[in-house]
Amino acid sequence: MSVFDYIGLIGVLMILVAYALIQLDRLDVKHISYSVMNAAGSGLILISLYIDFNLSAAVIEGAWLVISLYGIMRAFQKRKP
Repeated sequence: MSVFDYIGLIGVLMILVAYALIQLDRLDVKHISYSVMNAAGSGLILISLYIDFNLSAAVIEGAWLVISLYGIMRAFQKRKP
């Protein structure tokens, strides 16, 4: 396995951990950490796809990243007085 495979696997792990924490009621989907974990995970998967490209995987991860970044932006906007 290459370094990029490991990077992608770390990204997958981050997304799966975030989802598991939601299912276990240990994390709220509105909490910024959920969006951060998803954004970082999808970003790492996109990095791994740079080497071994797959269009459908790139599209879903790109969408996942954009949606997660929107969630992060909303969380920061709600914190402002």
